[in-house]
Amino acid sequence: MKYLLIMQVNPAAMEALTEAERNSITDGHGDFMKITQESGEFIATQALADPANTVTVRGTGTVPAVTDGPFLEAKEFMGGYYLVDVESPERAVELAKLIPDTRFSGFAIEIRPVMFEAGFDM
Repeated sequence: MKYLLIMQVNPAAMEALTEAERNSITDGHGDFMKITQESGEFIATQALADPANTVTVRGTGTVPAVTDGPFLEAKEFMGGYYLVDVESPERAVELAKLIPDTRFSGFAIEIRPVMFEAGFDM
């Protein structure tokens, strides 16, 4: 079963971290990738740019509207994701708990099953 582990980031929470805490997140992501690569569960990861660089094309019922900024008004934004292939939903939760962001308030990992895929050469 494939799952997208979506990293939700609150910019205020990120700014409140010490340099050592930010470094522990960075180092922890390296550890997480190593663990999931060695277990054969890792498929891919991507980090996303700041939402200030976002453009949204929104359906209006007629001609799509293009606006600056993220689609939803929220404090949190999608900072990146891991795509993993695991044996069960419980294993996806176990892996999400290993992502270092979960050690700090203001961060979350959304676990979403993948229903369809195309484009990855695997």
